Amino acid sequence: MPSVSYPLATANIKDLLDRDVFSRSDPMCVVYHQPVGVGNSHWVELLRTEVIWDTLNPDFITKVTLDYRFEEEQILRFEVYDIDNPSATLDLHDFIGFAECTLGQIVAAGYAGLTLPLTQKKSRFNPKVPKQVKQSKGRIILTAEELVQFKEEVTLRLKGHGMGSTRCCIFPPAIFYVLSKVNEDGSYIVVYRSETAPGDNPSWLPVTISIRSLCNGDKDRGLQFHFFQEGFNGYHTSLGFVLTSVNRMRGAPEGSTVKLLGKNGKEKQSSVEIEKPEISQIFTFLEYIGSGTQIHCCFAIDFTASNGNPAETESLHHISEIVDRTNPYEQAIQAVGEIIQDYDPSKMFPVYGFGARIPPSGEVSHNFPVTLNDSAYCKGMDGVLDAYRNCIRQIQLYGPTNFAPIIKNVAALAKQHMEGKHYYVLLIITDGIITDMPDTTEAIVEASRLPLSIIIVGVGSANFQQMDILDGDIVRLSANGVYAERDIVQFVPYRDSRSWMATICPEIAGKWSSSYDSTSRLAKVKLAKEVLAEIPDQLTSFMKGRSIFPSKRQPLPSTSTNASVTAAESSTSVLPVPPDSQQVAEAGGSAGTEDTTPSAPPMKTKDKDVIAQEPKRRHGALSRGNSNDPSTSKAYNNNNNSTKKS
Repeated sequence: MPSVSYPLATANIKDLLDRDVFSRSDPMCVVYHQPVGVGNSHWVELLRTEVIWDTLNPDFITKVTLDYRFEEEQILRFEVYDIDNPSATLDLHDFIGFAECTLGQIVAAGYAGLTLPLTQKKSRFNPKVPKQVKQSKGRIILTAEELVQFKEEVTLRLKGHGMGSTRCCIFPPAIFYVLSKVNEDGSYIVVYRSETAPGDNPSWLPVTISIRSLCNGDKDRGLQFHFFQEGFNGYHTSLGFVLTSVNRMRGAPEGSTVKLLGKNGKEKQSSVEIEKPEISQIFTFLEYIGSGTQIHCCFAIDFTASNGNPAETESLHHISEIVDRTNPYEQAIQAVGEIIQDYDPSKMFPVYGFGARIPPSGEVSHNFPVTLNDSAYCKGMDGVLDAYRNCIRQIQLYGPTNFAPIIKNVAALAKQHMEGKHYYVLLIITDGIITDMPDTTEAIVEASRLPLSIIIVGVGSANFQQMDILDGDIVRLSANGVYAERDIVQFVPYRDSRSWMATICPEIAGKWSSSYDSTSRLAKVKLAKEVLAEIPDQLTSFMKGRSIFPSKRQPLPSTSTNASVTAAESSTSVLPVPPDSQQVAEAGGSAGTEDTTPSAPPMKTKDKDVIAQEPKRRHGALSRGNSNDPSTSKAYNNNNNSTKKS
């Protein structure tokens, strides 16, 4: 399931350009988002903040609530205007500047916030800029705060006494229980069904349930444990039930038992012992990212001969001369890399290849740097793609398809960072049937205790049945009698994404149709959703298994253009970078230093309510508010979800 939480994005502005002659600017911020899979010029307005009067350093109270999805590139645009009249038409106000980023970048910046310059230049998200604007000054600081309630989970342990029927002397009774929460009308909602436990004194495995699922945060809410004996014919016999609550279980004496009740409410001889429940705090993916955990993506590319001759257009490795015509390997790299790069401040990605003869000796290798030099690290997604395209021209596709060497290599990197500050994602892109299944299975089982997730993307039309085994969703993966500590593998066949696109857009099923670009873009979006959806849960499961808790964040360098630091000066990345490469992370402001900027004078709001009118290009209502007093602030969100095209 995709990870969804609800962060509040807050915008503060510093050193705003003053557009008024006799007073300071009266700023307002308009927030847009770009729908997933659409073109760069399509924006949808989310809301407008209150207007702050006479200030160059506004702290807006109005916040935008968003559905955060790690597996999507959620692009946002923040436009700042100097409001001069009551009109809701933005073209009638002075445009100061804008900033664009992804929600992932704001989340990754943590408590320090993401600092961006307000600009009127082109961006990678929107190459068009209004003609009348010029370069302006000002900084916008964006922070995200997760909206999570009832961040607790309850662990329950139950033991039965004198349960079940012994009428059959061959097999002991198999007993299970159903846990339900009680509604106000007396009905029940099933929360959990246990496994069956043998014997008339059964003991069930511990179960951990979130406090939201168990009782919606109300620890006095009624809970029912209903016990059944499993029958051979599919009919289950009720053994009785117990009514309790979280607080009642917590207040019960240690080792006490409770008699089961029958349908008539009378006590039975059977009883159950419910150990005092353990209540622990739930730490979310966003909390770990906010406290400084970095995600590093490593790439592994299949260069076996089954991909076809790269010189031929049918090859999966064919490099097209047509702009924006990318092959499946390039598309998979972009789909995953463009999202994960937001969580890695170094932007240095190791890229490995397997199944090829490499220069100068022509030796077959299953673990070589695609850069074809001593370091596998590439700068940014452009560097990854450039290295791949350069490599394909110099190597000879060969075989077989062996995963284990690269998995062990990346696992060795992850093993160096067991403290929870670094988490690795290995993306393996392959077209063929794996040939070292036993070694790969063993390598994955060993890696399951490390801060590592493995994504396998299958391209082409091969039989990927073995990949489903590695996925471990149905049967827990094991090797040599040892089971994987957790599920770390996600397999997705890329052809399913393109087939999905063809079913909803039959006219673009042809590879070189005029709508091929749209097909590729939307297919990449779907692929990213499928392969990245499990990463947040896999990361938090590793942290929980190692009892690693989020700590107060050491702020990362922001992406402001005010300053830069090299890898030697920054402690935020410990990835080994080749000496001849220059690892640069853009930074703005010194983390942890005292802000010596003079404080702004008290902010005042507009004397008059700004009247909402129907604009020609954008819709919404302007509002007024006091930035220092939330109780007096009025902020009216735009519910029309109007569309903006720049």
